[in-house]
Amino acid sequence: MYFNDYKIKNIAGFLAKIFLRNPLTPILIVAILGLGLVSLNTMPREEDPQIEVSGGAVIVALPGASPKEMLNVVVKPLERKIREIKGVEHIYATAMNNFAMVNVQYFIGEDRESSNLKLYDKVMQNMDKMPKGTMMPLVKPFDIDIDVPILSIAFYRLPGKKLDVVELYKTIRELQTEINALDNVSKTTLKGVKKPQFNVLIDMHKLAAYHISLGQVAQAIKAISTNAPLIDTENSRKKLVVFGVENAIDTIEDLQELIIAQYMGAPIYLKNIAKVEYGYDIQNYQEALISYQEGMEREPEKIKKHEDEAERNATFEPLDFQITMTVSKLKGTNAVVVADEVVKKIKASKERLRKAGVGYIVTRDYGERANEAVNELVHHLEITILIIMLILIPFLGWRESMVVTVAVPMILAATLFFAQMGGQTVNRITLFAFLLSLGLIVDDAIIVIENIHRRLHEDIGNKPIDQIIVEATDEIGPSTNIATIAIILTMVPMAFVGGMMGQFMKPIPLNVPVGLAVSLFVAYVFAPYLAKKWINFRKIKRQVEAHRAEKGERHG
Repeated sequence: MYFNDYKIKNIAGFLAKIFLRNPLTPILIVAILGLGLVSLNTMPREEDPQIEVSGGAVIVALPGASPKEMLNVVVKPLERKIREIKGVEHIYATAMNNFAMVNVQYFIGEDRESSNLKLYDKVMQNMDKMPKGTMMPLVKPFDIDIDVPILSIAFYRLPGKKLDVVELYKTIRELQTEINALDNVSKTTLKGVKKPQFNVLIDMHKLAAYHISLGQVAQAIKAISTNAPLIDTENSRKKLVVFGVENAIDTIEDLQELIIAQYMGAPIYLKNIAKVEYGYDIQNYQEALISYQEGMEREPEKIKKHEDEAERNATFEPLDFQITMTVSKLKGTNAVVVADEVVKKIKASKERLRKAGVGYIVTRDYGERANEAVNELVHHLEITILIIMLILIPFLGWRESMVVTVAVPMILAATLFFAQMGGQTVNRITLFAFLLSLGLIVDDAIIVIENIHRRLHEDIGNKPIDQIIVEATDEIGPSTNIATIAIILTMVPMAFVGGMMGQFMKPIPLNVPVGLAVSLFVAYVFAPYLAKKWINFRKIKRQVEAHRAEKGERHG
């Protein structure tokens, strides 16, 4: 080939020689930049990485048992058996009257599905050791990775509309079902809801006068309902609330005419000892107040646009209740896309909600915040690349600085592509990893192009251009390799950090070493190629010849 008198000593020289005249090199440049652009636009975006925590709760009921009995005969034996499961980090238990709850947390990194299965198997295998009368335990896994919502929407009653809390709940519940059917929506919850139910307000004085126990009342209602009623604690008016009654009871009269007992030969009806009404779950004391601003749309973009003007001309009307819907996404999916789909669904139902007397406000949108963070990073990367080019121009020249300017987005593009192939998402920690590596990945390209620049001024005219470029790249190979590998090794220990912090910071040890390794490849393959294409060798040759002539005259 050419420059057969030079023996290449390092992989840097081999790569530079192979790709220096290869027609595939420019195609690779375009392909890498294109893959990076596609990855940037298609990679799932979220504000924070979803952390997967393995664990669950075991709920065991033993009617009639005291907290001390639950602790000794249920909790402690169950804890000993659960400790036999590999990977269990903590066990927390609570013993109360009639039941106990044992919470199990596994070490971070344990597979959730496998952990849940092991916990269920261990409980079921030891059912024969439970005390007589113990009800079937309930094993409920944790869903922490999908419990953090990406979207919150507050629904409220529009001013002037006759809509009670039960009707509001029913309207929102229909919309919740439609949203839950959307792709990649994992979980929706309603906060502040007041569900419809029969409320039985028992007069304790009348109960005592007829010598009737509360258990008799509950048993009588249970006889006509498949769901046993739940009984709230005694309130300040010495009354008890029985709620959760369904099925066989269709009207208030059904409950009022229910015979509870007999007193002196006459039947005692429920209406004789209690007030029965159909309403909402009055035992739910949580309420929220929001304000409605006259003449202002509830959509976030319009609120932002008119925020300052609204503060000056605001007239607020207080509203008495609201329901907040939270939406969570599946792990590894795009928060921006999921949030947009949900908002579109709500906007499509806007007219239907208005007719029902319901308005809404999007109070939290993590998808929008994640999108803004990614766009902001891209903007700052563009500024950073421009600054790098401007700094290098006085020292190397604008053509040489352009080589580094192209190398930086190529490195980031390839790193993004590998991150997407590894199933990662773009989030705050991923962006931090790119920002952290930005100051490191430019070093290799700068070193290569600077050494090519220096060797051209020394050897141009004495050796072929291609040989000078390959020798310059090969020359700095060993030191550049060692320096880059040393930086990569400083990031590797972070991959072994345990606990929740280790999982949260995982994008750093995953992306920074990849970015540094890619920077070596780009510096050895594409920097020499771009240098050959863009550097003005004639100008350098004239400068060197003029300098040599001037030097010869001085010696002469």
